[in-house]
Amino acid sequence: MSKKILLLAGDYAEDYETMVPFQILVMVGHTVHAVCPGKAAGDYVQTAVHDFDGAQTYSEKPGHRFVLNATFDAVKPADYDALVIPGGRAPEYLRLNQQVIEAVRHFAQANKPIAAVCHGAQLLLNSDMEGARALGIGVHLKSAQLLALSERPLPLQQVVGASCHDAAQLAHAVRIGVDFATLSPVVVTTSHPHTSALGWPMFQSLAEAAALPVYALGGMDRSHIAQARQNSGQGVAGIRGFWP
Repeated sequence: MSKKILLLAGDYAEDYETMVPFQILVMVGHTVHAVCPGKAAGDYVQTAVHDFDGAQTYSEKPGHRFVLNATFDAVKPADYDALVIPGGRAPEYLRLNQQVIEAVRHFAQANKPIAAVCHGAQLLLNSDMEGARALGIGVHLKSAQLLALSERPLPLQQVVGASCHDAAQLAHAVRIGVDFATLSPVVVTTSHPHTSALGWPMFQSLAEAAALPVYALGGMDRSHIAQARQNSGQGVAGIRGFWP
């Protein structure tokens, strides 16, 4: 069944993360309205391509001029079935816009699907529990935050994830009602080369003992998805392995 989807874009959003979801969703029959605060239908956002070229951080190159097909001030979130938030640098400033916050809050509180790609998750908040409460959206907890909690920090309709590194942290995540956890590092990573890796046998043992979905993190890419599932994982998570 065709759905009506809102795509929240901005200047210097990641090129592929903006254009590909828009094109694919339209191709399969959905109606997608791409909007940006302060812009109208027919205006464009300048996208960017971020890449690792050998430096210690990523470079930024011009992408396409992605033409918007709806006016931000004219759309009503209540009219849409789902929300897409591309990544890139756009979320850095979009999260400061009160109208954007109210739009995201609507989709979260109405329990409508929200697809936040890469840095788009900044609008879903990473480790900011107070912000998550204010917005009515989910949060991903650092391991230190997890261990400091004695109960689930958000209502059940707001997703809570947590970063875990051992059995004690996973057990605590289960105890307070976290929805899912990442378990890392499964293998040695370039970002933390001196941190001991769990290895797949230990990952499997910990994942099997945990009564919640566990995602393998640390040195993961798409080629590890099947292996993670064979070792009792829900799947994999990562950054460099997906956007090298």
